Amino acid sequence: MTALSQTALLLELEPVVEKNLDRHLAIAKEWFPHEYVPWSEGRTFDGPLGGEAWSEGDSTLSDVARTALIVNLLTEDNLPSYHHQIATLFGRDGAWGTWVHRWTAEEGRHGTAIRDYLTVTRAVDPVALERARMTHMSTGYSNAHDQEMLHSLAYVSFQELATRISHRNTGRATADPVCEALLARVAADENLHMVFYRNLLAAAFELAPGQAMRAVADVLADFQMPGSGIDGFARKSVAIALAGIYDLRQHRDEVVVPVLRQWDVFNVTGLDADGEVARDQIAAHLDDLERAAARFEKRRAARAARQTS
Repeated sequence: MTALSQTALLLELEPVVEKNLDRHLAIAKEWFPHEYVPWSEGRTFDGPLGGEAWSEGDSTLSDVARTALIVNLLTEDNLPSYHHQIATLFGRDGAWGTWVHRWTAEEGRHGTAIRDYLTVTRAVDPVALERARMTHMSTGYSNAHDQEMLHSLAYVSFQELATRISHRNTGRATADPVCEALLARVAADENLHMVFYRNLLAAAFELAPGQAMRAVADVLADFQMPGSGIDGFARKSVAIALAGIYDLRQHRDEVVVPVLRQWDVFNVTGLDADGEVARDQIAAHLDDLERAAARFEKRRAARAARQTS
């Protein structure tokens, strides 16, 4: 079986993109970042306007909630890199191009809303946040398979769902109803984006099952969140996992397994030899994730017990 080229895949999937774009536009709800920010809580900071310097006591948020909010925001901040990547890969014309720009416009609201909330409520040090943004965006972003369309579709199918869960759980961790409502709204966008990409790869499984299976196996094998380039990400992600905001169990059971189930990967027919190998690798990866998640849960429980005693 001859593998389809990137160009052939783009052309064959264009009608699917158009159909799912129409679906997305029909159900996506317009919303406005300014409506989710408690502006009356704001006051002027120090600097040229001579306001009040930020201090730790300005916010009642827990350290881990603050950490998760910063990671989520810095991840959203790299939107220019994400846009460049998908515009280069999918193109700017036809249904693909319309989707690229629509997705970018919707994603742009997220960083705006979260930053406004953090600044107005003085939840984080604005100087440290801006320095972190400059560092992170100066590095830019590219994923491990940024030249391969099916790999990119597989990646964003998992990543958009992971981001949705991270936003929702971060909102709950803040114990602030205003922040929780804001991040629930952001998470709703991420869910629609996930469905769009997931549906495209589902069509790819019918079009080129072996190539699609290989893409999924490769992406799962080295999956990293787009914020992995954030300074201190490893330490921050451990704190986030310990708090149950996003951990290996959630990654396996709430992200990887549901998406694989939607594609029905273990019943896909028409696979070539490499596709069969890729499916076996996916099954093995699920087993590895189960063992790793169980180990982490055991260590977390032991840590909690020590802290209690």
